Amino acid sequence: MLLRTKGYLTVFLSLTITMIMSLILALYSGARIGAVKMKTECVADIAMNSVLAEYSRELYRQYGLLMVDTSYGTGSHSITNTEEHLRKYAQKNFEPSTVGRLTGTSTMMRAFCKDARITGSSFATDNDGAVLNRQILAYMSAEPAEGMLTDVDDNIGKLKDAGLDTTDVDEMARENQEEIDSLELPTKINEDDEEEEVSLGNPADAVNSQRGIGVLSLAAGGIDISRAAADLSNYASNRTVNKGTGLRDYEEISASEKLLIDEYLCEKCGRYSGELEKSLLKYQLEYLIFGQNSDYRNLEKMAQTLFFWRQASNWVYMLGCSSKQSKADAVASALTAVLMAPEFKDPVKWSIIFAWVFAESVSDVNILLEGGRVPLFKSDSTWQLGLGEMLLFRENLGRKDCGEGLYYKDYLRMKLGMTDLKDKTKRLMDIIEMDVRRTAGNGEFMIDHCLDTFCGELTVGTGFGYEVKIERVYGYEE
Repeated sequence: MLLRTKGYLTVFLSLTITMIMSLILALYSGARIGAVKMKTECVADIAMNSVLAEYSRELYRQYGLLMVDTSYGTGSHSITNTEEHLRKYAQKNFEPSTVGRLTGTSTMMRAFCKDARITGSSFATDNDGAVLNRQILAYMSAEPAEGMLTDVDDNIGKLKDAGLDTTDVDEMARENQEEIDSLELPTKINEDDEEEEVSLGNPADAVNSQRGIGVLSLAAGGIDISRAAADLSNYASNRTVNKGTGLRDYEEISASEKLLIDEYLCEKCGRYSGELEKSLLKYQLEYLIFGQNSDYRNLEKMAQTLFFWRQASNWVYMLGCSSKQSKADAVASALTAVLMAPEFKDPVKWSIIFAWVFAESVSDVNILLEGGRVPLFKSDSTWQLGLGEMLLFRENLGRKDCGEGLYYKDYLRMKLGMTDLKDKTKRLMDIIEMDVRRTAGNGEFMIDHCLDTFCGELTVGTGFGYEVKIERVYGYEE
């Protein structure tokens, strides 16, 4: 007898199992896609941070700056080098573990780095060095420099308010000498019964005649001056620099931040009487201000600046010192030519005063170069040369101190603060290149190829026919 059985339950179970399996497979596929995305984000974070971890060690050691030298010491400067490093780090994090390679097993993702590109970049020199200054300010953010910065700013204000940076005493002395030269000397009959001019006999002439000699030559004496020089055509300020695409390359610099940058420069750079062994140019702060190609020329420019300020300051003092003016007046009045031609008296008097101011100013520069102090404004107690000493002022150099006032480094900081920030930043790039190139493996270092921030784009492929793309911006101040 043939029995017939209904198969409702079997069909139901078959359909149910099919639906459950489809759901499980869909969930598995979704989980795999999600895992690939999560893995891609983790790999992007690891790979991009690994790129940033390859910062230039010498740049950090000497200047406290975190940037990637995209040449990696090879002399081949290109962002494609960094792209290759990014790809390598990404791929390493997708490769199976040692156990996986030995057993031949693989993960459910079967993912790999298909492509790695850097689509945006920011280099140290971008936007006239705004990137470099941003890092400097980040470095200096913990520095308690407010008191010192205020002192420098106050001194600059006093100097400008008194017109010491605009009062050209040399020009006034020249005009006074032209007035003397325009006057006709008196005549007398000599022993041969001939008419001859009476010599003016101005004692200031011997001093004023030395105005054409360089002030550094007059004031330096036996001071040892560095003769280091550099070919500036090899450095950033004199070549067309590499540029990024504009990531975080804007920095609004306030007045207080400019002073903070100056503090950084004083901390990291050498100067006259404070040289650094590591440096090519020894007078680095002077180079930041004047941009000359040798230590001697930069110090010469600074000596000229000091002399200009000191002449203006000493002139202001002399105008208010009636006793010294009286002495100059007495000497002028006693000259034979003046006795015979009174119109010479006032010009000769002021000629003596100009010579006195000149000699005192050379003495001031000498004191500063010798490590002594000179106040911004003189008083009777800090004035150095008497009238007789003025006539032989070169023999009276070597006074070590005025007893109070500012040191050379203080005057240098004032001039540094009065120098345009863009000029200082541009020249700092040169200084950094000069110093880093002196270290092993960095002979072709270029600051304009030092990466601060970059936008990385990773494309991750899988063995299942789909891919994931991710883009992130990474830098040292994220």
